[in-house]
Amino acid sequence: MTLRKSLTVILILFVSIAKAQTTSDEILFTIDNEPVYTSEFIRVYNKNLDLVQDESQKDVDAYLNLFINYKLKLREAMALGLQDKASYKKEFENYKKQLAKNFVTDTKVTDALVEEAYERVANEVKASHILVRVAENASPEDTLVAYNNITKLRNRAISEGFEKVMKEVHNGQTIFGEKLGYFSGFKMVYPFENAAYKTNVGEISQPFRTRFGYHIVKIYDKRKSRGERTVAHIMVVDNPNDSITEKAKTRINEIYKKLNQGEDFESLARQFSEDKSTANKGGLLAPFSAGSLSSQEFEDTAFALKNVGDVSKPIKTQYGWHILKLYDIKPVQPFSDLKPEMEMKVKGDVRSQLIDDALVNKLKTQYKISNEQPDLGYFISILNDDYFKHSWKIPIDFKGDIPLVKIAKTQLTYQDFGDFLLKSQRNTKEKASFDQIVKKQYNTFLNNRLMQYQEDHLEEENKDYANIVSEYRDGLLLFDLMESTIWNASQTDTIAIQNYYNEHKDNYVWPERMHAVVASSSKESVLKQVAEFLEKGMDVEDIKKTININNEVNVIFTSGVMEAQDQALPSNFEIKMGISKIYKHNNSFVVVLVKEIYPPAFKSLDEAKGNVIGDYQTYKEKVWVGDLRNKYKISINQDALNHAKSLLKKQ
Repeated sequence: MTLRKSLTVILILFVSIAKAQTTSDEILFTIDNEPVYTSEFIRVYNKNLDLVQDESQKDVDAYLNLFINYKLKLREAMALGLQDKASYKKEFENYKKQLAKNFVTDTKVTDALVEEAYERVANEVKASHILVRVAENASPEDTLVAYNNITKLRNRAISEGFEKVMKEVHNGQTIFGEKLGYFSGFKMVYPFENAAYKTNVGEISQPFRTRFGYHIVKIYDKRKSRGERTVAHIMVVDNPNDSITEKAKTRINEIYKKLNQGEDFESLARQFSEDKSTANKGGLLAPFSAGSLSSQEFEDTAFALKNVGDVSKPIKTQYGWHILKLYDIKPVQPFSDLKPEMEMKVKGDVRSQLIDDALVNKLKTQYKISNEQPDLGYFISILNDDYFKHSWKIPIDFKGDIPLVKIAKTQLTYQDFGDFLLKSQRNTKEKASFDQIVKKQYNTFLNNRLMQYQEDHLEEENKDYANIVSEYRDGLLLFDLMESTIWNASQTDTIAIQNYYNEHKDNYVWPERMHAVVASSSKESVLKQVAEFLEKGMDVEDIKKTININNEVNVIFTSGVMEAQDQALPSNFEIKMGISKIYKHNNSFVVVLVKEIYPPAFKSLDEAKGNVIGDYQTYKEKVWVGDLRNKYKISINQDALNHAKSLLKKQ
């Protein structure tokens, strides 16, 4: 769904904010006599002005051309009946439900929970806990036993010491005693988080329950969160195909020695880091916070660096060997920056139940539903023990047409609640009195119906929601059209792709390349010696043994097939057989031995397939849009277009 959503966002670039037009609005153009209005075009143009990458799209005439293409595609999708596809309807309904969650909520309660969450993300607690396991659906008797046990352990912990009791009682099965270290908001289940943040440093909490059982927690420390770190790194991975470079550990230690000899970190990263995405930036990584990396070793090392400019010793991770340099220390972002992320997380965990409860109360007031339950005696009287066996059935003489509760204009009857009881019996896990069961199920039934009613009528009650739904409706339709007409066809049309490749071979060419050995050193005099040794045909390993003496790394070699633009080479390097002159590169010096030159050559279809398919799709779409322009009659109102241009110039 993620890819589909992202592509759909691109496709709705031209979707208007509102569909309704005023009677005085000018018609900008028509497609088979179906009008498109000037106001819609102006809104769309302004809405997307900052999003377009191509400056030509900011030209009104060029943008109009793109807008007409969009409208043609939408017209074709409707003509093909894509709006009637079961898959389209299903995905659209799923999206509506997902979107509705952002509108069907109680904002006051949500805002309070978001602020609480931010405070907890901005502060960390250090804690240990003792847990007495008990099932979430345990009987009242077993629940009481677990509660009594945790209460006794708390009393012991107060008198004997928490750590002592924690170690003694931990068995890894029914009782757990664990050191948790530091954590912040959203790292623990919400009831546990609540207890931890509400307990003072040095104190032991009262017993509390989570879905795992009963806990007590001791708080050792509270501190501000460590925020973000920005680091650069030099990475070396094992490369079994490299016959010259030694093992990664040896190579990273050579680089580390060069750092200690005073060489520039960024220069070494550009020359030797095998993280291709960061090497040309001197190894610089994007900022990250605690817990956001997949490597704990890397993260711990980054946060252990205290001062900007500090460099770590070589460390090993699952990705290879690294040396880190600290660039920036950034505290937790302000609330205004983190609020959207916090809101998403709040709505995604058990806190959402608090929001739902507040929403239900709000809807009861909105739709004038009494907090007092109606007389449910009839339902209590028709239940029997079959309900606990999940085999209960509604009686034959059931009085289903009796009114039960009314939500706005929708009347719910005994039949509606009876059907709910019938379906919900399969979720009953423990025995209770029929009175308790019916009252609990009625609350769930009413809550569900209240939220469902609001969701079903949301387009009528909320204009913003209605507008977004309208945008997505058209965007999803266009996605299906493009997928069936262009994208899928381009993947499977092997003969057409082969023909396109044959006709455009000149676009898919390997540049001139070479097999080379690159020697790098901070000292020009060293490279003069290296060049002499290479000229004599000396083996690279022997050169290293001769040059890298007294525990100093004076030269590092890189070898392989490379282009003239390789990171190890200077920008003005010319590929020629033999040994090059000495170049200055990245605050260092390099000399290159070119062993073999590979002239420019056509890429095979397999080698260029990704680019070929992309280019073929662009070509196929251009032809297709041309066919649509011939299929549908387009008539542009030049006066309206001139008026639109004058309005846009005034903005």
